[in-house]
Amino acid sequence: MELADRAVGFLLSVISLSMFTYYTFWVIILPFVDDDHFVHKYFLPKEYAILIPVSAGVALLCFFSIFVGFVMLKSKRKKA
Repeated sequence: MELADRAVGFLLSVISLSMFTYYTFWVIILPFVDDDHFVHKYFLPKEYAILIPVSAGVALLCFFSIFVGFVMLKSKRKKA
């Protein structure tokens, strides 16, 4: 089981590092590259660089708020 946990952890680390590298290159380096360069075809339009993280953050905040609400309702029922 320990080997499986290490493999999953390694896989999650690789995925997170690749996503961070992709996003960093997309947001920080790509604006300084000419618009007709071939590398632009591997990236979404620049508007999505803000839209995707903001919508992911809003979704995460909503799910967290719903979870906290359910936990509060559940603890209130136990007391009553």
